[in-house]
Amino acid sequence: QVELVESGGGLVQAGGSLRLSCVISGRTFSPLSMAWFRQSSGKEREFVASSTWIDGITSYADSVKGRFTISRDSAKNTVYLQMSSLKPEDTALYYCAAARVQIGSKLRYDYWGQGTQVTISS
Repeated sequence: QVELVESGGGLVQAGGSLRLSCVISGRTFSPLSMAWFRQSSGKEREFVASSTWIDGITSYADSVKGRFTISRDSAKNTVYLQMSSLKPEDTALYYCAAARVQIGSKLRYDYWGQGTQVTISS
């Protein structure tokens, strides 16, 4: 059984920084890609950032480009999301997800954590 556990959320003022962590535990697990998604109250879950596991190719939502950085440490089975210049609109529940299957050009994120709350005050 694979488990993803996020941590690092909290309450910070606008302009501040946070680093989220996601630890992958369980049986030997080699994802194709790891990603962060977020969901704020009353909105649909949205993609934030992703990184391929082997070669670290990253992708970002336009709303976070230049402010957020995704990275991974395969030795620690951990993926990070460094968030800087935070804005009130970044307030959301942030989820870590893992994909082991790609269908065509689309990755299928089948494994999800429980989420960690990020709240940005103005």
